[in-house]
Amino acid sequence: MPAGRDEDATLASRTFPPMHRAVGRPRGKTQTFRDLVRQRLGDETGRIDKDAPHAVALAYPSPYAAGMSSLGFQRIYRSVQELDGFVCHRAFLADGGDEPGAQVTDVFTYEALRPLSSYRVVCVSVAYELEIAGLVRMLDAAGIPINRRDRGPEHPFLLLGGPLTFSNPAPLLGYADAIIMGEAEELVGPALDALYTAETREAQLEGLAKLPSITVPALHGSELASIAAIDDELLPAWGPIRTPHAEFANMFLIETERGCSRGCKYCVMRRSTNGGMRIVPKEKILGLIPSDTPKVGLVGAAVSDHPKIVEIINALADQGKQVGLSSLRPDRMNDDFVAALARGGYRTLTTAMDGTSQKVRALLERKAKEPQLERCAQLVRKHGMDRLKLYLMIGTPEETAEDVEECVRFTTELSKIAPISLGIAPFVSKRNTPLDGLPFAGIDVVQDRLEQLRRGVKGRVDIRSTSAKWAWVEWVLAQGGEAEGLAVAEAVRAGGTFADYKRTFRALEERGTRSPLVRKLPVVAA
Repeated sequence: MPAGRDEDATLASRTFPPMHRAVGRPRGKTQTFRDLVRQRLGDETGRIDKDAPHAVALAYPSPYAAGMSSLGFQRIYRSVQELDGFVCHRAFLADGGDEPGAQVTDVFTYEALRPLSSYRVVCVSVAYELEIAGLVRMLDAAGIPINRRDRGPEHPFLLLGGPLTFSNPAPLLGYADAIIMGEAEELVGPALDALYTAETREAQLEGLAKLPSITVPALHGSELASIAAIDDELLPAWGPIRTPHAEFANMFLIETERGCSRGCKYCVMRRSTNGGMRIVPKEKILGLIPSDTPKVGLVGAAVSDHPKIVEIINALADQGKQVGLSSLRPDRMNDDFVAALARGGYRTLTTAMDGTSQKVRALLERKAKEPQLERCAQLVRKHGMDRLKLYLMIGTPEETAEDVEECVRFTTELSKIAPISLGIAPFVSKRNTPLDGLPFAGIDVVQDRLEQLRRGVKGRVDIRSTSAKWAWVEWVLAQGGEAEGLAVAEAVRAGGTFADYKRTFRALEERGTRSPLVRKLPVVAA
């Protein structure tokens, strides 16, 4: 297939269907895809407009609002746009396409209104396991064969990457022609060069296999390459595009650090991952933030551990900017910190409680103590914030009903100081963590403990929880391999309900085709 603009058939006369949510009835007056794209592109600030011989599609398997709130996605967009000879065209799952039963009929890029299938290379960023369903819907809608073994030279080359590669990307092995593992900024250029200089699909695969931290399933099988880490001088990542249509509306996203210095047993981004925490100097962060942006999102696995974080927040507040942080640790919250957050527009102080009891938190090596959380509640009240929101896992190792009762007691006491909300997620063991391989607590167990917690705090603490059923699906994929990944396609095509996933995964067990454990592939010399 010829590359670049030679591929670009003129679509100016194409008639696009009404564009509304993929599930349910249209909301108000219908809108064509062309109209939707025109509106969204017109509302974007900071988009990089360029022309180049080779057009690369960069797809996100969730809707636009989620994709444009992903710093990783925006960073790879910027990486491609900065390459000589290449231009990046974005594509997203249709609005509502991430809901069970969604019907997605077409996938076009925003910048060129071209079908996804017309590109020589399609790059996809996958953040977590359940987004594999969005990948299936996008490929089906684009008419691109799901299984890499069914694709020929007339089909796009599918290059996958994203946060999922830090834990277990094995479920992607059946879909991907190649996978960039870990931090991809420095690998995107060499990978695209290898893809566009090769004359055959076989030569493309062989060229990528020579690069470090790239898994080529046709050549490597189920063995995964090492996780890439970029040079610290290339930090921080920042997102060039701001838009009111993102989940983080009109917010400029920028890293304050990468990685983490802590050792929480359940977390993929712990101190042993890619050298732990790498701090970006305060001056560098502030120097990259546009003067005209009204909101700044400070992103990282341990933002509140940055030694200059209070100074950074205050400097931004002095400029009249609202500030959001992606991670706040309760042991870091003091009067100066919370006062700075209040100046930056915080109305809800959000931090992590993680375990239902002090015993569970100790087992997880999560250092949050009750006095620290009490202090957070007191600071919320002192600085006039609306509430304290605590993230919490349930169904963790060795958790019992007594631990849940301790959570009831403690959060009830906290609610006497300040309004309390609990954001609860069932525990899912992940690869590349000390808790890898642990079983899921059980849907019934998780639901019973959630109900116990709700009853205990009823009328005093607000509780929002993610689904125990979908957490089980996530666990199967987090611990699975290629067979489980391809089973997602079968479940999605059957309707995409939980029952479809359960039936499909059970069939793997009955056939004895569950995936073996995935090993590591040694670093391949460039």
